[in-house]
Amino acid sequence: MALPALKTIKWVTTDCYGTLIDWEKGLADAFKREADRDGLSIDTDALVKRFLEVQAEVMAGSYELYAEVMRRAGVKVAEEIGWRIEPSRAQFIPDSVAAWQPFRESNAAMDRLAGRYQVGIVSNVDDKLLGVSRRHLRTELELVVTAQQVRSYKPDPAHFKEAARRIGGKKGWVHIAAGYDSDVAPLLKMNVPVIWVNRHGEKLEGRKAPSATVKTFRDAAKKLGAGG
Repeated sequence: MALPALKTIKWVTTDCYGTLIDWEKGLADAFKREADRDGLSIDTDALVKRFLEVQAEVMAGSYELYAEVMRRAGVKVAEEIGWRIEPSRAQFIPDSVAAWQPFRESNAAMDRLAGRYQVGIVSNVDDKLLGVSRRHLRTELELVVTAQQVRSYKPDPAHFKEAARRIGGKKGWVHIAAGYDSDVAPLLKMNVPVIWVNRHGEKLEGRKAPSATVKTFRDAAKKLGAGG
């Protein structure tokens, strides 16, 4: 599905973590600090990769707040490498969200998008944790949809159906996201144009092509005529 003509676009939404906020670095730093307390040396890149996989598995079950999803995933991935973390101690993971920083281009690009379109965030998070992250994001938002609001996690389409309901339909709406499986795939099924921020150079490997693929969020803004 191609991107629509810019003059027909009214709304631009984006995912938050991985798209605007560098959660991989935030998680890696948090796990390293905690492992250092126990005198452990860990492969943080491998641990974060596994954490995100386990997190998706937990999300696929019955709904619970994102902070609890993070705690459960953290306990499991630590256990897999022989590092025992009590569930209460795993609170360090949601607590770390306050320190997760935006990618360098995020705020400037969001400001430029907001100067041209109505903008919003559609994220697999609870309201409290998104509020913490929004302290790092300066752009005013016209729309916020969280997992807590719809009691569901992407790739289930509940987020996007709710966004469409609030926007008043799918026409004139483009979404930007780093997660192919969580965001790109479900939106393509809904015939909503989506720009994939493919920071790690993933291959499609038979998956349906997004409306556009870019390397950074700044590049996504440029695609929508909000460069700078």
